[in-house]
Amino acid sequence: QVQLVESGGGLVQAGGSLRLSCAASGRTTTTYAWGWFRQAPGKEREFVAAISWSGGSTGYGGSVKGRFTITRDNAKKAVHLQMDTLKPEETAVYYCAATGRAYYGGQLERTYDYWGQGTQVTVSS
Repeated sequence: QVQLVESGGGLVQAGGSLRLSCAASGRTTTTYAWGWFRQAPGKEREFVAAISWSGGSTGYGGSVKGRFTITRDNAKKAVHLQMDTLKPEETAVYYCAATGRAYYGGQLERTYDYWGQGTQVTVSS
């Protein structure tokens, strides 16, 4: 079994920054593709960002392009999401996800095998 644990969520003012992290433990390998998703109250979960096994390919949801950056640390079996210029409407629970079945998971939730429990991000206006 593989467990994913997110950290770094919290309360920030609009225009501020947060850095989320997600680490894998258990029966892990280093060759995971990672993704970040978020779910706001009353809304469906949406894709935020993804990164490939090698880190050479990344993708972002349209609303976060240019403000969010996804990176990976294979040595620590972790992925990070740097979020800048945050907006109140981005208040949500943020989830990390991982897959060992694909080079790049992209925005499809069904691609991912493992999910974290989520971390709350609250952006005040």
